[in-house]
Amino acid sequence: MDNNDLLIRLRYALDIKNKDMVEIFKLGGVELSKEEVLKVLTKTPESDDEGNDSIWTEQDNEDYIKADDHLFESFLNGFIIFKRGKQEPKPGQPEIPALTNERSNNLLLKKVKIALQLNSEDVLEIWDLAGVTVTRGEMGALLRKVGHKNYKECGDRYARNFLKGLAIKYRK
Repeated sequence: MDNNDLLIRLRYALDIKNKDMVEIFKLGGVELSKEEVLKVLTKTPESDDEGNDSIWTEQDNEDYIKADDHLFESFLNGFIIFKRGKQEPKPGQPEIPALTNERSNNLLLKKVKIALQLNSEDVLEIWDLAGVTVTRGEMGALLRKVGHKNYKECGDRYARNFLKGLAIKYRK
């Protein structure tokens, strides 16, 4: 799944309104108009759920803005501020957190967990709602820092089912 697809699914799962999406991007340090946000949230046939690529390219659709890693991580940082409020940086800490080079799926898990103030049991329950059994050890590996000996990349299946579980939990 690409970053655009993750944003579309997260927006659906948590029922985030367009004006809130604009605000979240702004809190993350990216100025986008409502129209630009809608272009980021445009569904593309770039790849299907099995990960098969099609021949569609960005030039085929002028109403599309590709969400690169910077835009995606800025959105997630803004989402944390949107849900939890702005935190004053400690002395010597930068005003805006430095962007990581982490895989989008792992980043999604970590930052949504922080923003929604979920504990480990909540995250496991969300996966369970989607019909996926994840052990505490697997979840811990997905939430580790890149470079840690037990770090594991979060596959699309885990991310997709996490977002599906969020939709089941929050869209009742």
